[in-house]
Parts: sequence; structure tokens; C-alpha cells
Amino acid sequence: MSALPSRSILGVSVIALPWQEAIDLLRQCIATHDFTLITWLNAHNANVAQTDAGFRAALDSFLVLPDGIGVDIAAKILHGSPFPANLNGTDFTPALLQAEINPLRIGLIGARPDVVEKAAGKFRQIAPQHEIRVISDGFFNAADEPRILESLNDFSPHILLVAMGVPRQEIFMAQKLTAQHCTVALGVGALFDFMAGAVPRAPLLIQKMRFEWLYRLAQEPGRLWRRYVVGNPLFLLRVVRAKLRGRN
Repeated sequence: MSALPSRSILGVSVIALPWQEAIDLLRQCIATHDFTLITWLNAHNANVAQTDAGFRAALDSFLVLPDGIGVDIAAKILHGSPFPANLNGTDFTPALLQAEINPLRIGLIGARPDVVEKAAGKFRQIAPQHEIRVISDGFFNAADEPRILESLNDFSPHILLVAMGVPRQEIFMAQKLTAQHCTVALGVGALFDFMAGAVPRAPLLIQKMRFEWLYRLAQEPGRLWRRYVVGNPLFLLRVVRAKLRGRN
């Protein structure tokens, strides 16, 4: 893969591509059987990368896409302009499956058993051209990993969606997955919950205004207040500090 345009956000290299070019890039990886790990950087993930050395090291194995208004603000502060597109995984991943008209094998790992099954059903509705198989829910331990990896080796999905949350999904992907298990693997966070309807998405107007994080906070304040109320200002403080120190 040739060098791609990117911007460093707090030491993490994030791809800077328009929406369609990013879709085309992943389709090319699939077509050429180029084993690729994909994840996203948002304000929360960037904060985790500052304090979790294992997660930060794992990100070096990934092609990282921008997610959300926080990293756009950071890009503007650090590099003078926002990213060309908000490639958030919740919208980007279904769009990728729909854009690929050739039948593919799609594997799913993560979430609760009922949620991942419902998500698989939704994916089958929006992209019926693909063979979609649930490999495992997200509630497994180290003793279950050989069975899961064997299932992946047998199925050999073109696209593997891993929804186990940050940083667990990225560490699992970086440490356990190889080209024997899949072609392209995406760490998709809460996507299965959204697809299954277990967690409601913000109304479209709020999404367009880029306040979806605020809607999620209102829906789950007990779980998400630290991520957003504390985490967002902390992220911006780190960005401003990096700018003042002349480091990205």
C-alpha cells in the first residue's frame, strides 16, 4: 500500500481521505487480499492511548480513520484544517458493505449473543449480497480464543467486524489476527448495539450537527459521563498543550 495522506493526533497517525476514497481504499485491500487492521480515533480513544501503553502500541499495527468532531478540532488546531471527512465507523462500516457489490464473507465477533445475532440480521437486510456469519459474541476468555481463531481460519472472511470496545478489541486484533483469519478486520465498538437497536442513534439532525456524543450522554449518563464530561475537555487540553510544545 502506497503512502497515504495522514495527520498526527497526539502521536497517532490518522488517515486523511475523503469518504469515497476511503471506501475505495478498503475495497482495494479486499480485492488484493492485503491483510489490514482498521480502527478509528476519536477523543475518547486518543485519551486511552495516552494512558494505556498496550493500546498505544497496538495502534501502530492499524490503519486509523478519523471519528467525530473532537479529532476534527484537534486537526484544525494542530494542522490548520479538519479532516476531509468524518469517517465514523457507525456510518462508514455499513456503507462499505453496501458499496461492495461482489459477494463477500463477513464475520462478526462481539457484543451480547442476542445483540450480535440481531446485528447480523440487520447486515443481511442492508447488504444481502454477502454471506454473514456470527463467529462469536464478545463474552469469551483466553481459553475460547483457539476455537474462535479456528472458526475464522475455516470461514476466512473477507471482512471481520470486531465489536468488543476500546482497547480490548484493538489489542485482540493486533495480537491474535493474521492473514490466515481474515483479509480486513475493523474494530467497530458499539456498532452492533446500534444495528440491533439495543442503543438508539441520535436523530439525523443531531448527527448532522455533530452532537451525537451529547445525545449518547443524555441516553446513558451513568456510563458515559466520564468519557464525555471529563474526557472531552481533557482531550482538548492535551491537544492545546501539544500545539504549544510544538508536538502533534
